[in-house]
Amino acid sequence: MIISADTWQARAAMCELLALSLRYPEDTLAEVVASGEWYEAADEIAGALGLAWSTDEATADAPTEGNLALCDPAELHKMLRVEATRLFVGAPKPEVSPYEGVWRAADDGVQALLFVNPHSMEVERFCKACGLGRPEGTNEPLDAVATELELLEYLALRAAVDAAETEGDTLYKDEGEGEDTDEEPGDVVTSADLPGGSPEAAWNQFMADHAKVWMPRFAEAVVEQSRVLFYRQAANLLGAFIG
Repeated sequence: MIISADTWQARAAMCELLALSLRYPEDTLAEVVASGEWYEAADEIAGALGLAWSTDEATADAPTEGNLALCDPAELHKMLRVEATRLFVGAPKPEVSPYEGVWRAADDGVQALLFVNPHSMEVERFCKACGLGRPEGTNEPLDAVATELELLEYLALRAAVDAAETEGDTLYKDEGEGEDTDEEPGDVVTSADLPGGSPEAAWNQFMADHAKVWMPRFAEAVVEQSRVLFYRQAANLLGAFIG
């Protein structure tokens, strides 16, 4: 089945939204949730992708709680940070690990070691094959849920460019001259040199070998464990998208 450039762009937008939602909360997240922009974007992208998800359905289990739009952004930021710490950081351990390696180690019946477990190392090798790596000055494992979603966002954007060219359209034009640029978004690795030989093949490979193996279970666990409606909504959206 041929996937259109518009669908790839919608997939990239969904990955961007989910990555924002599931990394440790920034001011930006609190602002877009409090303003209602998060809910509008989630509904619009889910609709474009034909997902069986909507804000109304996602709040049906807690009608008295409602969504968090119109909350004070500063107070919401505090609430999200407290809950993200409890869920994903924890002491002595998180309620729900955000790392693929931890989930896969449990599947294998072995102790989870961040960075050096075989599944985390596979993700790191895959990222390097795509020309991506850990940002300078950071020490976050690359198999974190938000980081894997950022990788998928990158691949979807690359696939959108290739699909647009196939359709006779052009993305990333030089606005001054109206001519195509020779640059591909994000990195110098050509489409043919990506895993599988194309952005679409790399997307499919990473989804099958990594995202689909653990993210649906991660999403279910967040829905079960979170005390804050937003994280249950974001997890439901992740499950609908990845599942």
